[in-house]
Amino acid sequence: MSIKKKLSVFFTLLVLCILLANNTLHYIRSKNRLIEFNKKEITLVTEEIAYEVENSKNSASYMENRMAQELRTASVAIQDSLPADYHDVSNDQLKRLAKKLMISHITLLAPAGDDIIGVKSSDPKEINMSTKEWGYWYTSFRQLLSQQTITTKKGVTLPHFWSGPIEVASSNPNHIDKWGYYYDGSTNYIIDPYFRDRHVLDFEKRFGPTNVMNRFTENLEGVLELTVFNPKNFGKRNQNVYLNGNKYIKIKDQPIWYGTYTYRNTERDKKSIQEVLKTGKSQSYLAEINHKKVLKTLVPIKEKNTPAYVIGVVYDYGLIEKELQQELIKHLLLSLPFIFIVLIISFIFSTSITRPIKHIMGHVNQIAKGNFGKVLNTRRKDELGGLVANINHLSHFLKTYVDDLKKSQEESEYHAYHDFLTGLPNRRYFKEQLNRRLIESKEKSIRHVAVLFMDIDRFKDINDTLGHSKGDQLIQLIANRIKECLPSANSFLTRQGGDEFVILFSDFTPEEVKGITEKIMAYVQQPCYIDNDEVFVSISSGLSFYPEHSTNLDTLITYADVAMYASKRQGGSKVSIYHDSLNKKQAEKVHIETRLRKAIQKGDIDVYYQPKIEAKRNVITGVEALVRWNDAELGFVSPEAFIPIAEEAGLIQYLWEVVMKKACSQVSEWNKVSDEKMTLAVNFSPRQFQDPVVLVNEIKHFLSLHRFDPAWFEMEITESTLLMNAEETIKALHLLKKYGISISIDDFGTGYSSLSYLKKLPIDCLKIDRSFIQDIQEDYSNSEIAQAIISLSQSLKLEVIAEGVEEEYQKAFLMKNGCDHMQGYLFSKPLAAEDFEEAFLNS
Repeated sequence: MSIKKKLSVFFTLLVLCILLANNTLHYIRSKNRLIEFNKKEITLVTEEIAYEVENSKNSASYMENRMAQELRTASVAIQDSLPADYHDVSNDQLKRLAKKLMISHITLLAPAGDDIIGVKSSDPKEINMSTKEWGYWYTSFRQLLSQQTITTKKGVTLPHFWSGPIEVASSNPNHIDKWGYYYDGSTNYIIDPYFRDRHVLDFEKRFGPTNVMNRFTENLEGVLELTVFNPKNFGKRNQNVYLNGNKYIKIKDQPIWYGTYTYRNTERDKKSIQEVLKTGKSQSYLAEINHKKVLKTLVPIKEKNTPAYVIGVVYDYGLIEKELQQELIKHLLLSLPFIFIVLIISFIFSTSITRPIKHIMGHVNQIAKGNFGKVLNTRRKDELGGLVANINHLSHFLKTYVDDLKKSQEESEYHAYHDFLTGLPNRRYFKEQLNRRLIESKEKSIRHVAVLFMDIDRFKDINDTLGHSKGDQLIQLIANRIKECLPSANSFLTRQGGDEFVILFSDFTPEEVKGITEKIMAYVQQPCYIDNDEVFVSISSGLSFYPEHSTNLDTLITYADVAMYASKRQGGSKVSIYHDSLNKKQAEKVHIETRLRKAIQKGDIDVYYQPKIEAKRNVITGVEALVRWNDAELGFVSPEAFIPIAEEAGLIQYLWEVVMKKACSQVSEWNKVSDEKMTLAVNFSPRQFQDPVVLVNEIKHFLSLHRFDPAWFEMEITESTLLMNAEETIKALHLLKKYGISISIDDFGTGYSSLSYLKKLPIDCLKIDRSFIQDIQEDYSNSEIAQAIISLSQSLKLEVIAEGVEEEYQKAFLMKNGCDHMQGYLFSKPLAAEDFEEAFLNS
């Protein structure tokens, strides 16, 4: 379609939209006016009905009192007409008397055991009728018989008389009754005259709201139905009353008090009724009910001293829609002449604009084909002239933009395959290169393809100490050193991320690759200078080869990674070549972990006890609790094998709990029968100090549970424990010390020893590591470290214990140098509880 036609159509549609918008606004205003009128109409209707309801309630209350007085008068007349003993009264006599007094029926009630029943009546259904379960009615009967004042709040109380409220008859639920009960002590029965149906309901029919509601629905156009809801019971299951074999609903419990409920929408109305009572505001909604679109409005009515209720008004919404449609059609017909005039004017106007646009279109088509930079000349000074200037500017801009975009795409492609920090190819580029080299090795019969995985040792410590900025500089420096060591051909260096580098070699023998790797490692270990800091680093490396180890790309990388971690486990600064045993070791480790978990669950973990000896007196002063595991499948598993696995797998806490539970209980029992009380020493893992506060509470819990005196408990920790979460750990040790627990440094001299923490920490004892004791020879050579530790502990006034004492000369050396407390195979190996008792406690 041409611009000329489009402009004509556009302006015509614009005017059409304006007219439609105007008509829509008029429609909305008309709709709002009609709805507002409807609301006012509903307000007037509900106010009138509410007035009639309240008026009916007040009038009914007055009439009910009048009826009560009439029933009392009738009761006195009945008493005068009947003998004092109900056995002398016949039912026919009561019928004649009821007719004479113009009341519905007469019933005589008399006590029968713990019940009060109908003994005589003009209504056969009342005879033998029980009243025991009538609630306050029965209470009132008892008070009448005892000639007490009736305390019941409902009904009417007069001298010797009480009248119950108008209610459904329990003896015959098809009737509505108004009862009276009279007793003055002169008879052996209560006189019960009552009005039924016609007498009770005539007033409601004559003066209640029903007539007004019917008048509204018949004469007020659009009002389809009016209903007075009982909000307490509407929408709920009927609150049936079961008395005297009958089932009925009390008047006050009926869900509809007045009107009809033909337009049923129970669930929605139930929810809306509760909402309007809660908010105190009316609520309306549209719905299609009984095949008719209706507007249902629910209005809450709350009066003083009376229960709240809700008036429902159903209005025929079709009347509102019909009137709105007529208004809309009338306005649309008036709009048609305006649309025709605008169409003619817009056609003339568009013709004057479209001619110069054709010249501009030709130039734009050239730009669309990618011919940027050409200039369109024009002499126009109006908006079209400005458009031409802008198109010329756009053409120049697009040329510049396309040139920049090509350059940007090249840079983006580079960064997609290269590491931002070092400029080295990244993991994505490496995988593509490795895949290409593997294909080439198959096609060109290349002997070997090698993957070298390298990781900087303890880089996290360096990063945490120097900061991330200097850490990045160190990464760049090491990357450059690695590049300098690589051959110019057949090698490919990438950064995998963090402190990891991977190098791809092709057509090198394994010996050549290993030689290049060792060259790189030696060069990297030379001092690194970053600003004013001198840093020493090393690298752990792992190698895998194609096709010896795998022909799969991802597997080769994984194997090189596994080999690198093997170098890490050996202390770092090593190169390891992948072999199947590495995977086998990993599998064995997983198997041990699985068996250990099952052993913990089944309670198959044992605790052994190694005595601590005071050599001078040759007496046992304490025991060290040691965990032992004898597996049905694996046999005896050394603690050196399973303890590191337990720490890594998060099982160390469970092992510690087993040791604490068994050892505290066992040593407590031994101390009860032993003259020389023994201390209990338990080893703690550094991992348990990750949350020191929790650990302190757990220790207190176990000692308290087994009534173990903290003064006889000794915590053994290694020096490395003090490096984890140091501030919180030290705080926890002080708390334990204050609690009464002794603290020993186990394997002293093998960790990160620091004399400063020995003075500051609440340490009681140093345990000389067994390696230093076993170094002592018979001539006391190689004893310098042991002697130094003893001297150190003495100068710091700490107790010292020697571990691993196996020879008499070692014992003699220790005693000579002031170390009297020892443990080791010279005295006893670790023993099960039964063996320990037999060896040391039963002698």
